[in-house]
Amino acid sequence: MVMPSGEQFEISGGGYRAVVTESGGALRHLSYDGTELVDGFDESETASGGRGQLLMPWPNRIEDGQYSFGGRDHQLALTEPRRHNASHGLARWAAWTLEEHSPNSVSLTLRVMAQTGYPWAVDLHVLYDLSADGLTVTQTATNLSDSPAPYACGAHPYLLAGDGPIDDWELTLPAARRSLVSADRLLPVGSEEVEGTELDFRVSRPIRATVLNDSFTDLVRDEAGRAVVVLQGPQRGVTLWVDDNVRWLQVYSADDVPATARRSLAVEPMTAQANAFRSGEDLTTLAPDGGELSVSWGIRAL
Repeated sequence: MVMPSGEQFEISGGGYRAVVTESGGALRHLSYDGTELVDGFDESETASGGRGQLLMPWPNRIEDGQYSFGGRDHQLALTEPRRHNASHGLARWAAWTLEEHSPNSVSLTLRVMAQTGYPWAVDLHVLYDLSADGLTVTQTATNLSDSPAPYACGAHPYLLAGDGPIDDWELTLPAARRSLVSADRLLPVGSEEVEGTELDFRVSRPIRATVLNDSFTDLVRDEAGRAVVVLQGPQRGVTLWVDDNVRWLQVYSADDVPATARRSLAVEPMTAQANAFRSGEDLTTLAPDGGELSVSWGIRAL
């Protein structure tokens, strides 16, 4: 029998333990010294709510699944039919292939073949690596086609800083601007500065009753180009960092999912926000015959 999440790849190092799945190349489990850092899923379950999944070759939503690129119009399958959108890419349910597995790291690959709506062949690669500095994830895409390909990527970890709910956890989110979206389809309609709003978490403060399902940008970075999100609970904390290719963070409290509402906080690294294939905002164009983009992000315990 094949489990819903497929083969399991366990790694450990520096006090950390992680489990990555064949299905979607997803991060199913991450802990430090026995303490859970992500709200994952059981081996016998699918990754509900996108838990731990890789969002490639686009994250978030594409309106009506329609976009134009290179002088051609394209129609993707509507994988979010309730909102009539194409959601979260082509890789999240695919069977990824093991490339290399060591005690502290695992790498997986997936070749996305040219298809209706995305007529480019692209090799996807992910490396999960554990050390005393925590988990580092590197996502890479390589264009194998003879024409330029549109591309963006993301990931969907749910962070834990305690047993929940998230209301008493303190959040530090180094972002100066957030996207405004339509209420019905959650598609961008503008943006605003966070200063003076309930979504300004640039200085650490409790989340309390704040509902979050927002994309944030204009990230404040350190000298190494990293932006760092901190989530601190009464007894423990967790951080998520992103490199300078990650320009957006989607933060989601899952209030619209009663079974898991406010149990954890999704902090999703994204190179572009929703609808980038239509708007072109922060969209990457992979050059023909080997054009590549590699991005890194990571999680560690406080």
